[in-house]
Amino acid sequence: MAPSIIDLQLTQLATGGRKSPAIVAGDDSGDLEDVRLLDAYENSEDVEQGMRRVQVGVTGMTCAACSNSVEAALTSVNGVFRASVALLQNKADVVFDPRLVKDEDIKNAIEDAGFEAEILPEPSATGTKPNGTLLGQFSIGGMTCAACVNSVEGILRDLPGVKRAVVALATSLGEVEYDPTVISKDDIVNAIEDAGFEAALVQSSEQDKIVLGVAGVYSEMDVQVLGDILSNIKGVRQFNFDWITRELEVLFDPEVVNSRSLVDGIDGGSNGRFNLRVANPYTRMTSRDVEEASKMFRLFLSSLFLSVPVFLIRVVCPHIPLIYSLLLWRCGPFQMGDWLKWALVSVVQFVVGKRFYVAAARALRNGSTNMDVLVALGTSASYFYSVYALLYGAVTGFWSPTYFETSAMLITFVLLGKYLECLAKGKTSDAIKKLVELAPATATLLIKEKDGRYIGEREIDALLVHPGDALKVVPGAKVPVDGVVVWGSSYVNESMVTGESIPVSKEVSSSVIGGTINQHGVLHIQATKVGSDTVLSQIISLVETAQMSKAPIQKFADFIASIFVPTVVALALLTLLGWYIAGAIGAYPDEWLPENGNHFVFALMFSIAVVVIACPCALGLATPTAVMVATGVGANHGVLIKGGDALERAQKVKYVIFDKTGTLTQGKASVTTAKVFTGMDRGEFLTLVASAEASSEHPLAKAIVAYARHFHFFDDSATKDSLNNSGWLLDVSDFSALPGRGVQCITNGKKILVGNRKLMTESEIKIPDNVENFVVELEESAKTGILVAYDGSLIGVLGVADPLKREAAVVIEGLGKMGVVPIMVTGDNWRTARAVGKEVGIQDIRAEVMPAGKADVIRSLQKNGCTVAMVGDGINDSPALAASDVGMAIGAGTDIAIEAADYVLMRNNLEDVITAIDLSRKTFARIRLNYIFAMAYNVVAIPIAAGVFFPSLGVQLPPWAAGACMALSSVSVVCSSLLLRRYKKPRLTTLLEITVE
Repeated sequence: MAPSIIDLQLTQLATGGRKSPAIVAGDDSGDLEDVRLLDAYENSEDVEQGMRRVQVGVTGMTCAACSNSVEAALTSVNGVFRASVALLQNKADVVFDPRLVKDEDIKNAIEDAGFEAEILPEPSATGTKPNGTLLGQFSIGGMTCAACVNSVEGILRDLPGVKRAVVALATSLGEVEYDPTVISKDDIVNAIEDAGFEAALVQSSEQDKIVLGVAGVYSEMDVQVLGDILSNIKGVRQFNFDWITRELEVLFDPEVVNSRSLVDGIDGGSNGRFNLRVANPYTRMTSRDVEEASKMFRLFLSSLFLSVPVFLIRVVCPHIPLIYSLLLWRCGPFQMGDWLKWALVSVVQFVVGKRFYVAAARALRNGSTNMDVLVALGTSASYFYSVYALLYGAVTGFWSPTYFETSAMLITFVLLGKYLECLAKGKTSDAIKKLVELAPATATLLIKEKDGRYIGEREIDALLVHPGDALKVVPGAKVPVDGVVVWGSSYVNESMVTGESIPVSKEVSSSVIGGTINQHGVLHIQATKVGSDTVLSQIISLVETAQMSKAPIQKFADFIASIFVPTVVALALLTLLGWYIAGAIGAYPDEWLPENGNHFVFALMFSIAVVVIACPCALGLATPTAVMVATGVGANHGVLIKGGDALERAQKVKYVIFDKTGTLTQGKASVTTAKVFTGMDRGEFLTLVASAEASSEHPLAKAIVAYARHFHFFDDSATKDSLNNSGWLLDVSDFSALPGRGVQCITNGKKILVGNRKLMTESEIKIPDNVENFVVELEESAKTGILVAYDGSLIGVLGVADPLKREAAVVIEGLGKMGVVPIMVTGDNWRTARAVGKEVGIQDIRAEVMPAGKADVIRSLQKNGCTVAMVGDGINDSPALAASDVGMAIGAGTDIAIEAADYVLMRNNLEDVITAIDLSRKTFARIRLNYIFAMAYNVVAIPIAAGVFFPSLGVQLPPWAAGACMALSSVSVVCSSLLLRRYKKPRLTTLLEITVE
């Protein structure tokens, strides 16, 4: 049975585990044959006798090509039987012959391929990070293109103690996994800053730091008072107050003092003098984005304010006699107009444009090139030529035209483009901002005595709630954190988190999710998960991780970025030499030259235009911005995508494999028939069966127990004694669940067997023809027949039905229209499977398949080079989810299903399978369009700027116009990606009209 959304627990991605599912108790998924199915999977893996299996942590993989290199390096080792590499999880799963290969050989093979390797301990169910490592998120300022990203990633990965580093240009964030015993957060920040970038820690997995916004600090005396209060609080290790941000950073020992006690201590010690609030790391990040955009806007306005006069002096003033006469007035060796232009442009070039020189020097120092190199090169050529022309004129009396306005306007247009790019990139992360806004700012804490009586309440910051706190949620208020209802009843709107539009009833012992809205009654809840452990925080974390991941298609842009700038500089030099030599040998008439100009100036303007019009940024932004928007849009629709590579694979899906129970069906099994074939009383028969199944956690077992309880408590034939006797079940011993068969136990010294034909056959229980015919009838009507034997003879049959989801048939048909082939793989018997398949319209059916067999079915389809998706909801599906190219955990299944999956479909609705595939197709259509535009722009713009069409059409692009085109090209790519925000998922009414493109 698919768990409700309240059971959702997202597992951290960094531990991977996609290829190694962990055991989770209390599985509620699967068919009768799938009881304890994970055990069956682990015992039946195709690891041949004498083979050994290890998992290796691989550091340094950035794309699909990396994982392919690692896989090829491993499979080339003599003695390796099988190797598979999971890129997102940075892990390799290797099966080998220990007589021929040692662990060290596997590690050396990966390191020889250029990656770092570490043999991992056996996988556990805890989902913790590798021993001793922390995960830190750093904001990185000053990155302008993919080359900067590559440079920062290289620097971080070379640091001792850093296990993994991923940097995202679109978000200006870096995620670093590091060993705090080897390297500190400050060392990482210093390394980034030493490379010429700006860096600051956003958040980390450490729990001993809190950042507080402080109002009421106006002088050094106030800071000293604050320091005295903190010094007297036991457990405070270190504190620092930032005057600029008005934020107080406190490091404390969580074993001695917790965050709420710390805030209360400051508040009490100051008698309310200071107003404190916990700084949300995501809000701080957003404010930094706004600050960056504001800074860029100020630079643009400064440049515009200084450039406009230069432009007016060159273009407008010659038509105003009075002003023009003043500009022609000679002051020393130069005219007044020349002095003004030189002064104004010098400020633009070296004050406003300082950032381009700094960034270019940083890139060159790290052995890379980027857009800043091109801007610095183009503007410097224009500026220094103009200065040279002035000085040459003063010395020789031959005055050549100057091009100061070219330099100034270039910088102005580039800054405008950067500002618009900041605004556009900010829009791509709107999904995370909306998710952050779901969490309420405050919570109402119930204060209670030692005896448990509530004596009052007070409002606290929601980030100061601790597990075990009792909280009050009034109608219309948001639930502050994940918890359990301890008093009251109400309906809660969970649509903002799960996408499920219908309010969910909540009573005592019901779980609630932080960020959801209480609609009617007052609820008292006990906090169970707070901070980064809440469902909402983990959804945000998952979306962030996905947005930071690189889709394999991006390796194309990374390659282009590495050779782009040197290529453009070479083309600019060729343009300069080509036009200059052509002029020198008289290949074109002198009438083409500017007034008072020469062949060098004429060639230089074409060369500068080539340098500044070329744009590597558009290529670098094509993929990450689209992936960011797509993951955000998916989250808004209840589809959580774990990375760009998963998004890319999903758009190529050819086969979708569905589990039956809980995926195609509702997962709410109910007994429809109970037939006794002996003289045993019906009530006695049901008691016997329920006693055997009471120890099983399988959904069908629970359905049987519920049916028997209903019979005894509400049926007319039930006796008064049975109603009052809470212990109506029989005592059983030697209970065991038999994977793929059923259960067995002993009561009153006699063995009870409850299960399928296989169990009866193995136990040598004869199935009479009339019983066989009855079971066949059940199976042909899409019901599961459960046989019961007692003391060596078959005594009865139960018919269990699990109704199909209402949307199942239309989704299956819709997938067919999209060119995707649906396949049902189930552990149930053939007759039931065929009946269900016929009802939903699935032609390809695989029945009586064990969990490991489901993974084998997927591998057989993958052999033809086809991309296979698996949709499942429980532990029994995790091997198949891990083996598939695209794993989709539906209905927010179990923890292990979520860990093994690439997509998490929050709602228990098959329509989201369509949404996932459709969104991925539209996203990659947009990425391809972005690449086509970025490539076409450079292919067309560079020849125009180089003057290829000047002889025939007379088209010459001024350098400042080339700069404007370059600035707008990257903005247009980001805006193209932003169009994905208008994505609307296919509706049921239009679903069947989807056709293959």
